[in-house]
Amino acid sequence: MKKKAVILLSGGLDSATVLAMAKAEGFELYALSFDYGQRHSCELEAARQVAAAAGARHLVMEINLRSWGGSALTDDAIAVPDAADSHGIPATYVPARNLIFLSFATAWAEVLGSRDIFIGVNSVDYSGYPDCRPAFIRSFAETARLGTSAVDENWKYEIHAPLQNLTKSEIIRAGVALGVDYRLTTSCYHPDAEGRSCGRCASCALRIAGFAEAGVPDPTQYV
Repeated sequence: MKKKAVILLSGGLDSATVLAMAKAEGFELYALSFDYGQRHSCELEAARQVAAAAGARHLVMEINLRSWGGSALTDDAIAVPDAADSHGIPATYVPARNLIFLSFATAWAEVLGSRDIFIGVNSVDYSGYPDCRPAFIRSFAETARLGTSAVDENWKYEIHAPLQNLTKSEIIRAGVALGVDYRLTTSCYHPDAEGRSCGRCASCALRIAGFAEAGVPDPTQYV
């Protein structure tokens, strides 16, 4: 029997690549996405398509982070900044988002009997979010062990973050080698009504530069 893995899947470039990596390692795929009150549903549709293409079971959890806002992605009163205007921890940081998402992933993994969780965090070409850094991932792995049956049964979760030290261009090259169809993905924080990427936000800027540096045609539709 294949080992089961829970993969956090946003519908973006990074998580689609991680899903393909988990598949290449022979895991049975359980993809987890969140309808958390974000500005748009484009990424959820992208996640559905990416999961289907990989043959993954896909679960979308509803949690309302818009209840308290605090981010340009969950509060319409906070503008999405252009890449040039993003400094330090940007307005697009959603407070504790990966902490929340990994907690849900851990719970599902425990039910499935899985000890492997994949997440597409990166600390090279990224937006400066504190919950994407190696120290947080290491810390969460221990928290997951202590807060589940693992602590009594003497095992631990493996939190796989295979993109942690890769540049965006290296991620894209790895995904292309694994057959990822990046046409299905979206990275934009602020797409238009037709789902076209803005081309101005920090996430778009990283995506555009990544494809250029990788020497791979960018399939994204920009405004």
